[in-house]
Amino acid sequence: MNTFNNPILPGFYPDPSVCRVNDDYYLVTSTFTYFPGIPIFHSKDLVHWNQIGNVLDRESQIPLKEGGHSAGIFAPTIRYHNGVFYVINTNVQNGGNFIVTSADPEGPWSEPYYLHSEGIDPSLFFDDDGRCYYCGTKDRREGAAFFGDNEIYIQELHLDTMTLAGESHAAWHGALRDAVWPEGPHIYKKDGWYYLLISEGGTGHDHAVSIARSRSVRKPFEGYRRNPIVTHRHLGLDYPIVNVGHPDLVETQKGEWWMILLASRPYGGYYRNLGRETFLVPVSWEDGWPVINPGKGIVENTGPLPALPYTERLSVPELESFDSLKLPSHFIFLRNPDMSRYSLSERPGFLRIFLSPVRLNELSSPSFICRRQQSMSFTAETRFSFNPGEHETAGLALFQSNEFYYSLIYTIESGVGYIKILKCAKGKEETLASFPLTSKNTDWDFKVHARYQDLSFFYKPSGSDAYIPLIDKVDGRILSTDVAGGFVGTCVGLFGTAKDKASKNHADFDWFSLVNLQ
Repeated sequence: MNTFNNPILPGFYPDPSVCRVNDDYYLVTSTFTYFPGIPIFHSKDLVHWNQIGNVLDRESQIPLKEGGHSAGIFAPTIRYHNGVFYVINTNVQNGGNFIVTSADPEGPWSEPYYLHSEGIDPSLFFDDDGRCYYCGTKDRREGAAFFGDNEIYIQELHLDTMTLAGESHAAWHGALRDAVWPEGPHIYKKDGWYYLLISEGGTGHDHAVSIARSRSVRKPFEGYRRNPIVTHRHLGLDYPIVNVGHPDLVETQKGEWWMILLASRPYGGYYRNLGRETFLVPVSWEDGWPVINPGKGIVENTGPLPALPYTERLSVPELESFDSLKLPSHFIFLRNPDMSRYSLSERPGFLRIFLSPVRLNELSSPSFICRRQQSMSFTAETRFSFNPGEHETAGLALFQSNEFYYSLIYTIESGVGYIKILKCAKGKEETLASFPLTSKNTDWDFKVHARYQDLSFFYKPSGSDAYIPLIDKVDGRILSTDVAGGFVGTCVGLFGTAKDKASKNHADFDWFSLVNLQ
């Protein structure tokens, strides 16, 4: 087969950035208020990516307490220079723009170097003379006509002190008239020209990619007359790939050029439960300017394979049996978790989650661990042991944000056990279905089956043959950014909630599976 399938990273992997070191490629994406922050992937062929760690894996690197769900870590850029990897990004509520470094992309990464710079979406460019330049987006110094009428600016960065030097200067205000938020800038040098690649129009349906160039990184850039060089805003709301933008370019060791960028795949109408995903598209150059997917100009579901050695993708297992003493790197938590509430050793072969009084609809860190939803249709299942006290809960959640989610729980109320489905919309929980239990059982299997936007919830006592349906065809659209707002995609995970701080109770999860169906 000579083609690959998009997206190359399905699910909530937005704002991708890529760099090449010899014949190895490394990619990072945004994580907002999930922990650990910034997954880092490795590939040999730009198509098949394996996660090798997380850049921000300590609270000292990534303070997230009380952050809004779509706050936290924005738009990382990864670059390599003289034996050192650099990741620069923004913590929008706690510290602003900062850099972390490592000689090994698998880590450990340094503590943050905070830059005290304006705006968001910082990037780094290393020039041929060894100088390093910071490039970011901020409010216009003067003449802004409306909110989001921003500018791209450049300033030299001294690597020995990790401080900005000299005066910053406005490099470009974007190509599109009356468009908001020129952002996500990256600088490249080719054939004596400096190229400035940006996104415009916001990260929604009007997202677009534009480019400019200059003979000097210190002088204003001139936009390409054929901008935008790629967008899907003109293809209509029914097109299967939308909100294309936030790109990065990479040249292979074979001289090919490729662009990675984000986009979304709506389903069940214009509803983007999967969030913004990472796509790949070929690039050629004509008359000193890039042409995206020549002859087509759009991002497609399939594309021609790069002329690179094949990388074997180590697929994320559908089943996690918790037999190791270390969680796989694709599991994430909300904000800064209390890791003492999670144990893989107290009951070997199980993930023990100690209950927290923090509920899923609070801006804090509940006892909740999850994975990204990666397909439109899927089945999520778990088996767990739980002996709840009054008003204690444990179970399975489909989580978009602290204001929009579904949860399938086992709980005790007035001495009676219940299996319940809770719906949270706009931060308010309501019970959709409730089944009282006539006998006490502590071992349960829970299942959620998603057929596009139809969600069905099931339960059974562990060891029994058949699942019992609790409710069918619940509308999954509240789990989309189009209803919930924000910048993230849906995650699926396990949790436990206590009535108050005095609880010492826990739930033991034997396994968790997430099977992609379509």
